Amino acid sequence: MSRAIVSIQNVSKLFGSKVVAVDDVSLDIEEGEFFALLGPSGCGKTTLLRMLAGFEIPTSGRVMIDGEDMEGVDPNRRPVNMVFQSYAVFPHMNVASNVGYGLKVTGVPRSEIDAQVEEALALVKLDGYEQRMPSQLSGGQRQRVALARALIKRPKVLLLDEPLSALDAKLREAMQLELVRLRNAVGITFIIVTHDQNEALSMANRVAVMNGGRVAQVATPAELYEFPNSRFVADFIGKINLLEATVAGMENGRLLAEAPGLGRVAVPFSGAAHDEIGLAIRPEKIRLDRGEPMEGRLKIRGRVREIAYYGDESHVFIEDGGGIIITANVANDTRTTRGPVSVGDEVWASWAPADTLVLTE
Repeated sequence: MSRAIVSIQNVSKLFGSKVVAVDDVSLDIEEGEFFALLGPSGCGKTTLLRMLAGFEIPTSGRVMIDGEDMEGVDPNRRPVNMVFQSYAVFPHMNVASNVGYGLKVTGVPRSEIDAQVEEALALVKLDGYEQRMPSQLSGGQRQRVALARALIKRPKVLLLDEPLSALDAKLREAMQLELVRLRNAVGITFIIVTHDQNEALSMANRVAVMNGGRVAQVATPAELYEFPNSRFVADFIGKINLLEATVAGMENGRLLAEAPGLGRVAVPFSGAAHDEIGLAIRPEKIRLDRGEPMEGRLKIRGRVREIAYYGDESHVFIEDGGGIIITANVANDTRTTRGPVSVGDEVWASWAPADTLVLTE
């Protein structure tokens, strides 16, 4: 089992006397892990990253990196390096000078700098770009320069503060794969801050979802998506259909619940439930049928109100007679301009009981 390279112990950060940016957070991040801090704006994720870097000081708690307490350790003496959202590439220096800057200021001989710059640029696939100026580079290439500059000193932990947010969608997706490749190549710990759920799920080994300065859940991407522990996490990670329900009891290891549009249903559940719960279903788990589905499936009958076309799939919005709206994701797996349903069609939306999330928080 890997050891914890970063240990955040009961860390809080207050700005002034009333603004609590980070609220009693404890996390262990393993050596070599690609770890994501995910959450909406203002949830505390960037403040937590800045405390790891030493740019902010915890109001209480401890930050340990590689077994050492970081209290009183200046940012330039910590075994970390940071890549910022804005790249922070020096516009008056060429690529080689940008990448080698950190080595130069610490007194590394020129011959060694040149060799390490060449190696770092090869790592980020910018061989031959040594003499280019930042103004001659694309956004993705400038981000690679920033990564090479951060990696050249071989930090034990690389901190990434929303590094891809300024890139267009296709380039962002390509750079996500590139960051994973880099992490695998260098073997050091990556900690990324992002508000983009797809970014976190596609890159990280584990994700901490933050809300209101606290950690709501820490898990692998698949665990977060399939087994969220609260309404907030379920809604923030992907898309859900949420039906508020009332608990009616337990029967043969299944939870009985009453929900508008569904009536009384039985779903697998092994935890403790209060009177009021949420029943959540991911849109891709829902099947649409013209006729009534087979027995055993949970189902709602309604009319197609709207269809949003996304190329590879369509999001179909079905409304029942009581105002309940269910969204189903339908794969466009046939080469045609006509989808399987049209606006105004009457359909059944159904799903397996085992695909129902029971949310008690």
